[in-house]
Amino acid sequence: MAHAQEIQLQIRGIPGQESGHGENGEGPKAAARGSTRGGVRWWLTVVADMLMVLCGQTVATLLGRLYYNSGGNSKWIATLTQSAGSPLLAILMLFTPPPSAGEPHPSAATMVPIYVGLGIIIGFNNLMYSYALQYLPVSTFSLVAATQLGFNSITSRLINAQRFTVLIANSVVVLTFSAALLGIGSSSDETSSSVPRGKYLSGFILTLVASAVFALILSLIEVTFEKVVRTRTLLWVLRMQVCTNLVATVVTVTGLFASGDWKTIPGEMAAFKNGRARYVATLVGTAVSWQVMALGTLRLIVRVSSLFANVTGTLALPLVPVFAVVLFGDKMTGIKAVAMLMAVWGFLSYVYQHYIDGRRTAAFAGKGRAAECRVCAARAGSEPDSLA
Repeated sequence: MAHAQEIQLQIRGIPGQESGHGENGEGPKAAARGSTRGGVRWWLTVVADMLMVLCGQTVATLLGRLYYNSGGNSKWIATLTQSAGSPLLAILMLFTPPPSAGEPHPSAATMVPIYVGLGIIIGFNNLMYSYALQYLPVSTFSLVAATQLGFNSITSRLINAQRFTVLIANSVVVLTFSAALLGIGSSSDETSSSVPRGKYLSGFILTLVASAVFALILSLIEVTFEKVVRTRTLLWVLRMQVCTNLVATVVTVTGLFASGDWKTIPGEMAAFKNGRARYVATLVGTAVSWQVMALGTLRLIVRVSSLFANVTGTLALPLVPVFAVVLFGDKMTGIKAVAMLMAVWGFLSYVYQHYIDGRRTAAFAGKGRAAECRVCAARAGSEPDSLA
């Protein structure tokens, strides 16, 4: 997700005990979290998850555009690729260690409604992204989708009790103005990259709405892990990803047959540029890339927070437009360049907040006190991390 579903939980609650934090995050919970965060092994796994998000999201977005540019026209098929690769993760679950005896295990009656609800939202959100990607050049689509970081800041505050600092507020405002600037410059971009005429505004609005919904999904996943699952093992990450995506796939397949779009697949495959093999390869590659991105996102949500995972998705911002200009001939206009710089400014503002938090934590640690990261929202826990 994040850019075209690009579409980010550190689980801090101890079974049978409410998560809490003080003004500065002092106390045993914060101290316990400090013992597991920030080590070399922790950073190596976080970097690996970030690479999964960046690579999966960039490749999936470019392949999605390639599908449309090469003759593909089914929004339902494009939507299906965003969730249909989940059975690959089910295979990975077979090699995942079983849960330990003391690990929390929510009942099926509790989790099934969550899987169904999130899966339905994900399915419709993927459809919005598919329409948006067809109606916008890749570079414009990626930049507008970056507003999901601003939306996620809001949902994280309302749902996950995330601290809202001045720097984060600056990031939200700058990214919002960046997207608005792209809308103002739509007339100079509307005819580029084989984008349907008259559809630019629709694509712009769909991308904004999909980005807001994607941010909501991330926050809902975070609160689910924190309040319901209350553990952060790889097995539960895979369960969440597989179950929600299976529901999203059912929603998409239902729409595919209900709309009659399935009847056009043989003709679309025959007319696809460079043949049927490339058609299948493009769809399979897109499906695999989305699963790589989604798995990396979930792992970052569980290991850190939904906001951090979303920021990681924003890191792909400079990558997609550059490749789009080279591969698809998108125009890098002056307005788009300014919008990109503003988006980078907004991202760096958020990164600087993390830098300040790191300095603050180090200062408190030097005084023998536990400090709380303002961005990570001070909801510490001491259960072991078994994601690696």
